[in-house]
Amino acid sequence: MALLTITASAITTISAQLQDSLNSSSSSSSSSSSSSSSSSSSSASSLSVSHQVGIAILSVALLIGFPGNLFVVWSVLCRVRRRSVTCLLVLNLAVADALVLLTAPLFLHFLTSGVRGWAFGTATCKCAHYLCAVNMYASIYLIALMSADRWMATSRPFLSQRLRTKQTLLAIMLALWVLAFLLALPMLFYRSNRQHFRHISSLFCVLYHWDSPAHQSFQFLWETLLGFLLPFVLIACCYSSVYRRLRSAMFQRRGRGSCLILSILAAFVLFWLPYHTVNVLQVIGRLGDCKWALNAAEAARPNVTAFAFLSSSINPVLYVFAGSSHIRNAGLGFMARLFEGTYSDSNPRSSRTSRSSVPDEGSAFRKLSVMMSGRKGSSGRKVSTVSTAGGGGGAPQAEVEGGDRGKTAEMKTLMTVAE
Repeated sequence: MALLTITASAITTISAQLQDSLNSSSSSSSSSSSSSSSSSSSSASSLSVSHQVGIAILSVALLIGFPGNLFVVWSVLCRVRRRSVTCLLVLNLAVADALVLLTAPLFLHFLTSGVRGWAFGTATCKCAHYLCAVNMYASIYLIALMSADRWMATSRPFLSQRLRTKQTLLAIMLALWVLAFLLALPMLFYRSNRQHFRHISSLFCVLYHWDSPAHQSFQFLWETLLGFLLPFVLIACCYSSVYRRLRSAMFQRRGRGSCLILSILAAFVLFWLPYHTVNVLQVIGRLGDCKWALNAAEAARPNVTAFAFLSSSINPVLYVFAGSSHIRNAGLGFMARLFEGTYSDSNPRSSRTSRSSVPDEGSAFRKLSVMMSGRKGSSGRKVSTVSTAGGGGGAPQAEVEGGDRGKTAEMKTLMTVAE
């Protein structure tokens, strides 16, 4: 998605170069052909600053992001023995980022070709930008699903355990990818390979809204509302509920899984918030006839979208920093160790074993167990005395024991998430 206005930046530069060449050629009609040819050759041979910045960003993202995301996929599929829900969602996120980075060579070729335009046809133009849009929607909704999984584990722990089946997870993943492909459909309609300049016959892969402010506003609002604002509100609601739940349970620590999800979310917001801010400014400029907003949005759009493209390559870097403590012991398997740390979502006992470096983890749970068992014993003795004196059965005692067992299981689940 962020690649699409790197193209806009290149087209803007080409337009300026063509305008300069036309102004210089109008000074003499006899030398217009030679001036035109020299201008074309100079524009093809020398790259502008915006071209160089775009090429640098795409090259860094491709060289770091593509092998980095492939390493994440390899670590999850080949090295992780116990895959949690968070681990599988990270796998899907890496696949989405790797797919969009496959389109980077097409845009690098376009940036270096100058006035020769887009050389890959209309179908490739639409599909490349469509994949970028799918990546944007898939990424943010995968992060939202991670947050919803954390909320379920704390607010509805027993329901969360029942839903953690392979069939349910596969169905949710399939629905999420179908949703991403559907939400990205407007990109197929608003992207076209057209003759953008009257003075040259080259075709350029550009946004085309049929000169309609309504169509342009619809696309930008669609992207911002459904690709950023709505899922971000969902994420904020989930984590605010998780925070209140853990505070009420007197757990003050966050687990590695939560920290990993929050770091992925922070990176996404950092790289995509400027892009969606420019979308809002451009809609205000179009619908409200606000010249300063429109000018600011058009000037900033190439830079903020090039910046947003880096979001596809930053996640592997975050995983390296998050799992740096395992590099010395695990080597290339350090990322697998990091992802296995999130297995506590579905297996509390294994998480306590694998994270033995936390000194007060077992003591905290033992204190909770002693408190619950002590309460259970005193309640059981009271009920037993009353039932013996009255000649009744053991139904009240069974009810108390069942309630305490439920509280103990819920405390265990909350302890797991808090870790």
